[in-house]
Amino acid sequence: MSTTPRIAQVSRVSRFRQQIRIGGHQLVADEPEELGGADAGPTAEELLAAALGTCTAITLEMYAERKGWPLQDAQVSVQLEKTPERALFHREVRLLGEFSGEQRARLLEIANRCPVHRILTGEIAIDTRLVE
Repeated sequence: MSTTPRIAQVSRVSRFRQQIRIGGHQLVADEPEELGGADAGPTAEELLAAALGTCTAITLEMYAERKGWPLQDAQVSVQLEKTPERALFHREVRLLGEFSGEQRARLLEIANRCPVHRILTGEIAIDTRLVE
């Protein structure tokens, strides 16, 4: 089953504050006060880290459900560290449930296969054009 990707539409609300619309959902992004924003929402980079964490948790839940494994919760925290040379995501995964060592190892492999992880570690191209 394939779903059509929904378009993320972003528009300015006020200085640095952005309204994000995806399908019927609305989010807000902003910059912290020390950078001139109102801290009305997460930064774009925080949303990217949240996308990785969300995708990881959902992927683990789907896999465990399909296998019939007793995953009660997959708690994921992600922090983005930036240097001039690269960006490094620090991701910690806590699995709640009783698992064998083999199951835990397999779940770690699966975490590294979530779609957002694959996008971020694969080749990325961005096609940008101005429209009227």
